[in-house]
This record gives sequence, structure tokens and C-alpha cells, in this order.
Amino acid sequence: MTRKDLEAVSILEKETFSVPWTKDGFEEALARADTLYLVAVMNSRLVGYCGFLHVLNEAYITNVAVEKNYRNLGVAERMLENLIKLGKQQGISAFTLEVRKSNKPAIRLYEKSGFVSAGIRKNFYEKPTEDAVIMWKHG
Repeated sequence: MTRKDLEAVSILEKETFSVPWTKDGFEEALARADTLYLVAVMNSRLVGYCGFLHVLNEAYITNVAVEKNYRNLGVAERMLENLIKLGKQQGISAFTLEVRKSNKPAIRLYEKSGFVSAGIRKNFYEKPTEDAVIMWKHG
């Protein structure tokens, strides 16, 4: 992800999440040395993005989003695979994320990518209020 992607990323973020990050929030994240963000482009169109914040040898996956018309085509799976591969090259050995408890397609994606449930974070999400499943991938 580069600054030129921020407009499309912020639009997709607003379409995907009930409490979206702002364009400025993404710009601040890109400026940090402890983050990595990727985009997926198909037919010259940004159709997805994902990223993480890392501390020592762990990474917290902050965002994974794919445009509705491009879901179920393996876009999120390939982005996540590349994000983890690049993280491992940076010395990261554990990855974590939260996902809405009701988001079964995302949970299946993360499980397919080697993440396992490690607990519940009560009332983590807003609009609507919902618990989050905490997931980890080691190795």
C-alpha cells in the first residue's frame, strides 16, 4: 500500500466496517516503521487490503477487507498468505487478530490460514455491539 492507494482504501474501509478507519488513520499507519500494509489489485482496480502492526516478534493484524464483488475468489486468502510470509521474513513468529463472532466466513478464512481461537473479547465491536473471537497463528 502506498499513499496513492489511500483514497480507494478509505472508500472500501467505509463500505466494509461499521466503525471505519479514516484516510488520515491509514496515512499515519503507513508512515510508521512497525506496520506493513498490502493491497490487492485486479483489472487495475484496488479490490482489497490488509495490514499489521508488529511489536518484537508478534504482529497484530489490524485490517482485512475485500470489495463485495471480489469476495469468495481467494483474494483475502492470498493477501493474508503474503502478509504472513512477509512478516515471517521480518522475524515475526506469531500473528493475532480479532474477528466478529458472527463473521463465520472470516473465521473460516482465518482457520484455513492456520489461526486458532484463543478466547473471546466481550463487547469489542460497536455498531452493533458484539463479542470478538481472538485468534492466533504461531510459527
